[in-house]
Amino acid sequence: MSKIFAVAALFLSGAALAAAPAVAETPAYGPQLEGFAYPYAVQRFDFESQGEKLSMAYMDVAPAGPGNGRTAVVLHGKNFCAASWEQTIAALSQAGYRVIAPDQIGFCASTKPAHYQYSFQQLATNTHALLAQLGVQKPALIAHSTGGMLATRYALMYPEEVSGLVLVNPIGLEDWKAKGVPYRTVDQWFQRELKLSAENVRAYEQATYYVGRWNPAYEKWVDMLAGLNKGPGHEIVAWNSALIYDMIFTQPVYYEFRDLKVPTTLMIGTADTTAIGGDIAPPDVKKRLGHYDVLGKEAAAMIPNGRLIEFPGLGHAPQMEEPDRFHAELLKALAR
Repeated sequence: MSKIFAVAALFLSGAALAAAPAVAETPAYGPQLEGFAYPYAVQRFDFESQGEKLSMAYMDVAPAGPGNGRTAVVLHGKNFCAASWEQTIAALSQAGYRVIAPDQIGFCASTKPAHYQYSFQQLATNTHALLAQLGVQKPALIAHSTGGMLATRYALMYPEEVSGLVLVNPIGLEDWKAKGVPYRTVDQWFQRELKLSAENVRAYEQATYYVGRWNPAYEKWVDMLAGLNKGPGHEIVAWNSALIYDMIFTQPVYYEFRDLKVPTTLMIGTADTTAIGGDIAPPDVKKRLGHYDVLGKEAAAMIPNGRLIEFPGLGHAPQMEEPDRFHAELLKALAR
């Protein structure tokens, strides 16, 4: 009988494997994300900075119907691109907003320079130059993750040129270095980024961003990130990523939230646990990091007239997890 059961088990396991959907191989995209489809036409802002000729990719999306005369600028995070705002761009456009969605230098469809001193001030200056060329005045900035650090710096540099700030699960609500996270050199970041794969991106995002949940719709964004790293620009993509991580870790905006002079709304998925360097932090340090249920409240209290909208139980990207609910709250925040 044992042999019969063994043969049956082997047959059933083989049948299950045969019935399981094949995992598609990660595509390989060009160093400026060539081959990945953006939801709207991509345009280019060519300029020179630090002796480098650079090209910033961006989408400029008109209102879908009658315009309301306002412009929203959406700023992506470290593991995201302008394309990741696809659903939010559509919601804003339907509500009458013109939407500008840039890819920052070093990211996605924009130039990856061999030599560049990254700072949030530099990225803000680049973005300001783009908006000046497009004739955009006093936009609302909607920023996610690392984009929240950039948007904060932008609003500190150009307070009279921003109508409002919406920060969606921004990182930088704490100073990881001051809390005891060890420093990684750029070379160490580079070696880490060279090993990036769809498997480790998916595992990290599921655990950290989505509270253990996973939606097949997220695979598109895993492929976007892993495919960029896998392509012919593998080393230059990893090198720029390493420089950007160093910028994020060493240039906190946390201490300047109290200096913001523009209306600011924090939109926080409270179950988020994102913390730069948490993977190498000692256990006693790691347990103190990434508590967005607390960090959101603390940041809102620091920001003059700051508002807080919480999404209990959601993770790092509430605009992707529950887009309808998120966009309803976003439009109300912008109206205020």
